[in-house]
Amino acid sequence: MRSLLSWLRPHEGAMTRLLGGFARAESPSFDKAAVDRFGRIVAAEWKRRGTSVTLLRQSHRGDHIRAEWHPRNNRAREQILVLGHLDTVYAAGTIAQMPFRVSRGRAWGPGTFDMKGGLVIALYAVDALAAAGFVPKKRIVFLWTSDEEIGSETSRGVIESEARRSNAVLVLEPALGLDGRVKTGRKGVGEIELIATGRAAHAGLNPEDGINAIEEIALQIARIAQWTEPRRGITVNAGMIEGGTRTNVIPERARALIDVRASRPEDMRALEQKFRALRPILKGAKLEVRGGFSRPPMERKTSVALYEKARTLSKEMGITLGEAFVGGGSDGNFTAALGVPTLDGLGAIGEGAHSPRENVVVRALPERAALMAGLLASL
Repeated sequence: MRSLLSWLRPHEGAMTRLLGGFARAESPSFDKAAVDRFGRIVAAEWKRRGTSVTLLRQSHRGDHIRAEWHPRNNRAREQILVLGHLDTVYAAGTIAQMPFRVSRGRAWGPGTFDMKGGLVIALYAVDALAAAGFVPKKRIVFLWTSDEEIGSETSRGVIESEARRSNAVLVLEPALGLDGRVKTGRKGVGEIELIATGRAAHAGLNPEDGINAIEEIALQIARIAQWTEPRRGITVNAGMIEGGTRTNVIPERARALIDVRASRPEDMRALEQKFRALRPILKGAKLEVRGGFSRPPMERKTSVALYEKARTLSKEMGITLGEAFVGGGSDGNFTAALGVPTLDGLGAIGEGAHSPRENVVVRALPERAALMAGLLASL
């Protein structure tokens, strides 16, 4: 591990420059052309490293990239899957408002932390192993998807298919905290849509003939707010609400979007059942419930063995590696739910994901690349 880190330390500047190029190649999730342009840049980097690169074409979202590093005889039956994503939450043109820059030991810019820093780490992990003469005994598949930030609708099937063939999954989402904790547990995540239908009427002339759909939604939100149980890891948050046409009209329709999260599969199922059992409160109103959980929980039991391996490797570099349970979801939720050993948060160390303050700690880039290289070599 120390020799891997010693090789990577002098490449800190090159890693930072590559990160700058990645950040400047903006890749908003909903902009297929932009994501594909960035994808071609990433694919070119992998081709330069001698991997077999395949573009998994998509019609409405960006193309996914699959890069395979295999033994020379290409007959490996076992596989390791490394997961990451190309897309970011930032709209096109954000780079003009928050340009990539290096200052005070940090690299700042949109997508640097979540998760283009992770893409750089994977590339240099392979470089370090190649420089050490390492030849993989297992097939190593790097899967970079285009729609993680918007729910992984087009990529989930590909992720799960590759995971079923894999002995382990390593996820390059950002680390937690400036101490670089990896993520050994995540909540399941979903979205519920409540749609209330009432009856329109004039708010001044005949309000008694109306049924206020906004009122129905408000009453429902007050009801479901009681379902949050922080100690059990259950949260219910009404994040969006809309309805009505004019202030002098009793609104006929209203809707709310509810973020739901749970730490355990049984709590996830129970919460969905509670939503399905909702009934209207106002006489004459109608209520429709749509949606549900889209990412199952990632439970620690699928991560603990990989975490112990990573902690041992980090200790060999003189680094203490902690673990964390987090409320956010990732593509690692899908692979862990299949029972495949999964370790998340192996990407960059930094702060400010999804904000104007997004940055990564430059000095930590070689350390994280060494950790990834060590895992790939030892699994």
